[in-house]
Amino acid sequence: MTIGSKLAWDDTVLPFQLDLSDIRGRVARLDGVLNGVLSQHDYPEPVEALVAEMALLTALIGQTVKLRWKLSLQVQTRGAVRMIATDYFAPTAEGEPARIRAYASFDRDQVNEQAAFDQLQDGYFAILMDQGEGTTPYQGITPLAGGSLAACAESYFAQSEQLPTRFALNFGKAMNADGTGEWRAGGIMIQVMPKASPFAQGGGSGDGGLLRAEDLVDGDEEENWRRVNFHVDTVDELELIGPDLPPTDLLVRLFHEEQPRVFDAQPVRFGCTCSEDRVRQSLSIYSARDIEKMTTDDGRVTADCQFCGAHYDLDPETVGFEAKK
Repeated sequence: MTIGSKLAWDDTVLPFQLDLSDIRGRVARLDGVLNGVLSQHDYPEPVEALVAEMALLTALIGQTVKLRWKLSLQVQTRGAVRMIATDYFAPTAEGEPARIRAYASFDRDQVNEQAAFDQLQDGYFAILMDQGEGTTPYQGITPLAGGSLAACAESYFAQSEQLPTRFALNFGKAMNADGTGEWRAGGIMIQVMPKASPFAQGGGSGDGGLLRAEDLVDGDEEENWRRVNFHVDTVDELELIGPDLPPTDLLVRLFHEEQPRVFDAQPVRFGCTCSEDRVRQSLSIYSARDIEKMTTDDGRVTADCQFCGAHYDLDPETVGFEAKK
């Protein structure tokens, strides 16, 4: 696929609702966000794919939450990829973009030619929500299962929120007109509207007895869920990441019988919140003796941001709770 220029709907999340089915959803397209995330690191291809999938999930999930500050997705494993961490920062004002950052920690010697998800072994998928000062952060965890990070996210919503949820994602490198490659990603999220219904009891039909979306619906709701999923199954990968079909047209193509309504699109950008002040704050718990142990042979205290690669070089006498003013 050749992409000549940036498209108007790149780096946006479009919310929608299917009134006939009582189902809400999101369509996301990421371009510059992914390139901003991945250009900071020299990841092997399977690790790039995992980070791209995680960033796309973060954009879709973050836009569904009435978020005042930060939503984080994390994967921790004992496999070749030890950790993947993403953050979604809510817009600071009306009309402002949300910001996404992501990075992965991995053992390069253990990364192999197997599928990306196979680089993750014996771990968990977590969603953390922090609404800012004066609130208690929330965390929900589910095992790694289902063969993809999207399946893990679906399992999280089934176990922790009891909300039937489905993701259809596609991502990969596209070729620009000048022959250079850039990452692109697109995806759809659908979710049954939250209701004050009793939680499901007992085990589910998923791996290891985990609940699945199908375990949470019955009657008319089950029929609606099956019908909408049938439409999602027909989506083509080029419809998700290609240049020819705007998200609004995709929704009409998939769900015209479901009476889709769209809302204002949310722009997203690559962005990091690191700063020298935050580094100093993180070091403020250490004594002068501790700071001395962190000091380099050149007589400096240094720190690097894992997310954006920013490098901070500080005078050791100016950090820690015994810093000289």
